[in-house]
Amino acid sequence: MWDYEQIMRFIIRVIINALALWITSWVLPGFTVSTGGTLSLAQGSSTVATVLAFLFIGLIFGLVNALVKPIVSLLSLPVTILTLGLFTLIINAAMLWLTAWLSSYTTVALHIDTFFWTAVLAALIITVISLIASAITGVNRRSRRN
Repeated sequence: MWDYEQIMRFIIRVIINALALWITSWVLPGFTVSTGGTLSLAQGSSTVATVLAFLFIGLIFGLVNALVKPIVSLLSLPVTILTLGLFTLIINAAMLWLTAWLSSYTTVALHIDTFFWTAVLAALIITVISLIASAITGVNRRSRRN
C-alpha cells in the first residue's frame, strides 16, 4: 500500500505535469486542451474549469508515463542506444500522442495537430519544464529510511 510520502509525490508529479502541459499549450499553437461535451467541468468559473482540465490531462499523462512508457522504453532500447538517447524524445512524443488519444474519450481532451512537429516540440518543452520543476520541488529525491 502507498504511504503518505508516495501519495504526496504522486500529487506533486500530477501538478508538475499539469503546469508543463499548460505552458506547452501556451507556447505551441497546435497543442490545446479543450473542455466540452454535455458534462461541464466547473459551472460558472472558466478559470477553475481550465485548472481542473489541465490537472485531469496531467493525471492521464502521468498514468501513461508510469504504465506504458517503461514497456516502450525497454522494447526500444536498441534504437535508443543507437541514437545515443535521442529516440527518447520520440518515445515522449508518442506518450503525448497516446494521452491525446485516451483523453479524446472524455469530456476534457488534449489535441495535437501533427505528430512530428507539434508532438515532438511539445515533448521537448514538457521534458525541460518537468526537469526544472522536479529539481525545484525535489519530488524525485528519495527519503532515507532506517
